[in-house]
Amino acid sequence: MISICGERLVADQSGALHVPAHDTLIVSDLHLEKGSSYARRGVALPPYDTRATLKLLARVVRKYQPARIVSLGDSFHDPEGPERLSTVDRDTLKVLTGAHDWLWIAGNHEGLVDGNVLGGAAIEEAELGSLILRHEPRPAPATGEISGHLHPCGVVRQRGRRLRRRCFVSDGTRMVMPAFGAYTGGLNVLDQAFRPIFDAGFNTWLMGDNQVYPMPSSRLSPDERDQRTGANSAAKFPQGSRQAHR
Repeated sequence: MISICGERLVADQSGALHVPAHDTLIVSDLHLEKGSSYARRGVALPPYDTRATLKLLARVVRKYQPARIVSLGDSFHDPEGPERLSTVDRDTLKVLTGAHDWLWIAGNHEGLVDGNVLGGAAIEEAELGSLILRHEPRPAPATGEISGHLHPCGVVRQRGRRLRRRCFVSDGTRMVMPAFGAYTGGLNVLDQAFRPIFDAGFNTWLMGDNQVYPMPSSRLSPDERDQRTGANSAAKFPQGSRQAHR
């Protein structure tokens, strides 16, 4: 359990966040139809990301059986993503939106999703008890904020191995969620992009195969490229941020 502003949150190893008191499941950065978006630009990616993401989402929904599901922005990789859904994937998604109180939070990639086509309601942000749900994190303080956008990941060294995992990040007053989508990358939480958000330190919960692992920021490592070059965070900030959520 993670506590933020008196709300008890369950970080799932899938990257979803369960809020039991409000019977709500939150996922962020699905980036559905990313593969087809890249294909339109001549970049060959296997076109199975949407199917894999929805399959995982359906499994998590069965696990928690929430009354409400919130997709925390960048649900599609671009505004035309919903139009490129296959019939099977569209039907799968509509079953989910029809069976739950579904909220589409607007993201920077797709804007507001048309709920008339896929079901659910599209809004800029939402309140959930003492929490505020939005896509892009705001500079501290933003007490109670649950956001996504940055695709956080943490790097640790364990038994001589270097492990890079998606993660939840929180300082006890707010949280940035990991990306849920199958084709989403990650930005190291030690990158400067996180400094305006967690100006007084933070902890992470790394996603393992069967559970999440609490990890203080003091145990984390920068990416190897930054260690090799000695690059400071100011130098790496622009490139790293684009890579994380493009």
